[in-house]
Amino acid sequence: MDSIVVRGGNKLIGDVYISGAKNAALPIMASAILSDKELVLENIPNLTDITTMISLLENIGVECKSSNGRMLLNAKHINSVEAPYDIVRKMRASIWVLGPLVGRFGEAKVSFPGGCALGARQVDLHIAGLEAMGARIEIDHGYIIASAKNGLVGAHFTFDKVSVGATINLIMAAVLAKGDTTLSNVAREPEIIDLCHCLIGMGAKIENIGADTLHITGVPSLNAHRYSVIPDRIEAGTYMVASAITNGNLCIKNIKYEMVENLANKLIEVGIQLEESHHGIYVKGNGRFDSVDISTMPYPGFSTDLQAQYMALMTLGRGTAIVTENIFENRFMHVPELCRMGANITISGNNAIIRGADHLVGAEVMASDLRASVSLILAGLAAQGETKVRRIYHLDRGYESLEEKLRACGAEIQRIKGDAA
Repeated sequence: MDSIVVRGGNKLIGDVYISGAKNAALPIMASAILSDKELVLENIPNLTDITTMISLLENIGVECKSSNGRMLLNAKHINSVEAPYDIVRKMRASIWVLGPLVGRFGEAKVSFPGGCALGARQVDLHIAGLEAMGARIEIDHGYIIASAKNGLVGAHFTFDKVSVGATINLIMAAVLAKGDTTLSNVAREPEIIDLCHCLIGMGAKIENIGADTLHITGVPSLNAHRYSVIPDRIEAGTYMVASAITNGNLCIKNIKYEMVENLANKLIEVGIQLEESHHGIYVKGNGRFDSVDISTMPYPGFSTDLQAQYMALMTLGRGTAIVTENIFENRFMHVPELCRMGANITISGNNAIIRGADHLVGAEVMASDLRASVSLILAGLAAQGETKVRRIYHLDRGYESLEEKLRACGAEIQRIKGDAA
């Protein structure tokens, strides 16, 4: 298993170009199932989660060709409606083939999803929404078996709580359903808006995009389309924190300010200088910075996917910050590892109380999930001495060319291949 070694103390200076958004690309790739026509996607990042989705789609008969950020998908000859455990266990986004399969073929058999260890994989809202559209659902030996022999029908479904995954699945299920569907209390992330724009380009009828209630009128079929995926706001936010924590000066390119505005506002509040220009977003450290609380919330609130990175920053803040995690119950698994590096963090329920330290020290640490992995690297960039992050395979699921991008800005970072875990 690979490891990453970071020697801290260097200010990051230079430009970072942001890749396509994994969390937008994955559901859009799954949406290819809905049509027997060709879907061409651009700005696709080179990540293991993308490779996993390709494997899953190819397993059910979707033709996939990918090269240099461009992908061709053709679902004309799908020969299976089963998403097997061996593939689905690797990534929770695999659940997103459920809605398209039932929507187009009236049946699906999808294993319960896996991925990062962030808590229980709740699929109740996915199931309830499909049942509202006329699907019959059974749970058998770890599989969700859905059937709608006469096709799905439009319905009015209200989410009990905001769910990104379930919103995505039900949007895709509804675009081919007979009649009108109204989805209320939907998630509003930019990646969901991106999915809707792609589906509309394929011929879907979706209204009220970006609001908390979506109106979808089912169509008989979808067309061929070419679409470019939005940049990754989580990757952009990670490099913004990297500049702040190293007292650096980075220009974050290929991202719109409004996509990272919540993090930007917090960085300004703690004392980091930000400037938007036509070149990108400049993020400049300003010496010691203040401690400021955050609470993760569904979009447009502070993203749970930036919580671990922000916590790494707060370990060096001036004062005490409270980070409240409201999305995932197991998303403080990076805390013991940060404490090994000299951080002063106490956990109380879903709150992490972070008392800023004068400095961090390099240590050997273990990554537990995707965002925890990068938070340890961020801490290592600012720490005194050498930090070794083990089990970094998580990083390859969500960060394209991380070491190369950091090295180009002055970081001392290297990957050790095949290191013992």
